Amino acid sequence: MWIDTHCHLDAPEFDADRDAVVARAAAAGVGMLVLPAVEVSGFAGLRALAHRTGACYALGIHPLYVDRAGDAALDDLASALQRWGDDPQLVAVGEIGLDHLVAGPHEPARRARQQRFYEAQLGLARRHGLPVLLHVRRSADALLAGLRRQPVPSGIAHAFNGSLQQAQAFVRAGFALGFGGAMTHERALQIRRLAAALPDEAAVLETDAPDIPPQWLYRTAAQRADGRGHARNEPAELPRIAEALAGLRGWSLARTAEQTAANARAALPRLAAWLRAREPMGAAAQAPA
Repeated sequence: MWIDTHCHLDAPEFDADRDAVVARAAAAGVGMLVLPAVEVSGFAGLRALAHRTGACYALGIHPLYVDRAGDAALDDLASALQRWGDDPQLVAVGEIGLDHLVAGPHEPARRARQQRFYEAQLGLARRHGLPVLLHVRRSADALLAGLRRQPVPSGIAHAFNGSLQQAQAFVRAGFALGFGGAMTHERALQIRRLAAALPDEAAVLETDAPDIPPQWLYRTAAQRADGRGHARNEPAELPRIAEALAGLRGWSLARTAEQTAANARAALPRLAAWLRAREPMGAAAQAPA
């Protein structure tokens, strides 16, 4: 079974055919999706979607959304985690983190607000004993510093593209690293080196659908200018994305599915529990001791 550890199934890009997207993923062998939130207004809808589709979900405020988050947003997140804390499909706090890509005259204030939200959400994850799904964009060292101040049980560094040393620091902190469509691009040398070099237990698979298209969905700038935008990414692409990881590590596809699923379960213990609960009684009874 394939596990897509990061999929924005609630995104408006899927409004026209969301059920068909889920069906295509299942037909491709993607047996579980993890749906991260990005802002408070989407919490209830995301939870309902997870319940309707059998997916798991995370609640958090994305760093690119903190500027439009109201003063009560963190209190709203705390209330949601308290209210739904016993929901077995709630597996993490996320998507949270820091985004240091954009620079400009307002950058110091923006980074300070992101940092405040990040630290507060780490505190909520600690309070509820939950892992975190981290947004990491040119911010790995700052994220690691926050984790040293407020360690959390485990988590996933989503779409990781830092150095090997930073990757190893996340692994030591109990994190898996998410690899998706970017890994399929031959020019993504740093990501591909990381995917090949990290310990077996470090890698999980993700699509970040509808974003981060794999190489076969990518369009050049000239093609986009001609009106041929990126084809929408979706979770059914995950097995083909996994072929890139298998090739880089010298694994079979079966080994890749088994290892990355085990890594996802380890990073997100509630996901593991939910998957066990969904197993047929016969399968559980026949499982080796």
